[in-house]
Amino acid sequence: MTGMTTDVTSAGTSGIESGGATSNPRVLLYSDDRTVREQVRLAVGPRLKAGAPAIEWIEVATPAAVVDKADNETWDLLVLDGEADQTGGMGLCRQLKNEIYECPPVLVLTGRPQDAWLATWSLADGVVSRPLDAIAVQEAVAKLLTGAGSA
Repeated sequence: MTGMTTDVTSAGTSGIESGGATSNPRVLLYSDDRTVREQVRLAVGPRLKAGAPAIEWIEVATPAAVVDKADNETWDLLVLDGEADQTGGMGLCRQLKNEIYECPPVLVLTGRPQDAWLATWSLADGVVSRPLDAIAVQEAVAKLLTGAGSA
């Protein structure tokens, strides 16, 4: 796909097919700014904790790629940049939550703490504001991936 970058940090497929082993969490990461995508990946790390399966990160840089991948693939978490230029993650979040049956949890990255109410409007399951704090990003991703409630 044009405008899409992919960085898969885990090799192979999930272990679901092999006798019910723990599967690698799949995270779709959207931002038109590659430095934001890199900040999120570095904040979370390759896995949630020692001994946990590696996170499979798929990065996209366009709203069309987000919609296509969300419609046609299975995800454990979507991380959407609310400050993306072309189409912000909050609008995409609301669209996906309204259009996708059993939409996965969505973490929205906002421009400032005061935008948290917009993330609520967007139906986001979690929100982290800029400047991105590595601990806050990691905790929000871990909470949403493990189903321990919303961030």
